[in-house]
Amino acid sequence: MEKKPCIDSLVVKNSHVLPTDTNNHGTLFGGQLMAYMDDVAAIAATRHARNPVVTASTDSVDFLYPVNAGDAICLEAFVTWTRNTSMEIFVKAVTEELLSGKRAVCATAFMTFVAVDDQNNPIQVPTVYPETEEEQWLHDGAAKRAEQRKERRGVSKEFANKFGTDFPWGR
Repeated sequence: MEKKPCIDSLVVKNSHVLPTDTNNHGTLFGGQLMAYMDDVAAIAATRHARNPVVTASTDSVDFLYPVNAGDAICLEAFVTWTRNTSMEIFVKAVTEELLSGKRAVCATAFMTFVAVDDQNNPIQVPTVYPETEEEQWLHDGAAKRAEQRKERRGVSKEFANKFGTDFPWGR
């Protein structure tokens, strides 16, 4: 399988933030921003794998700067690291006050996607390689982030087993 550079999966998406996308504070719904992030990450993962993909995890999303109605939101995503069937995607969201041109990073996240076949079974993905200093920096930290995800997934499974499907928790 041919190796691919990070840049080959790059996705850039711009959207105008409309009042219907905002909460009672006039800022973009956090869930809407997360949906945008998942969308661009899925495109980047599919572009890299050239196969269908599913979201396996989203690392924490910290909202660093408000996105106001009337602003533009620009999302960038690309594959930073691969394993056998999974891909780590870095997503950055930048808000822009269109009238002033002021820009700020409003959120970043790492998301993991798995490539699947037509039976939804995981399939192998091409290896990705970094070319720039920033890509190398992200690539170098990926194995540690993957180990942290594995540990977090174990904790999530403990919660699922503890609380099960009954509500309110077996009473």
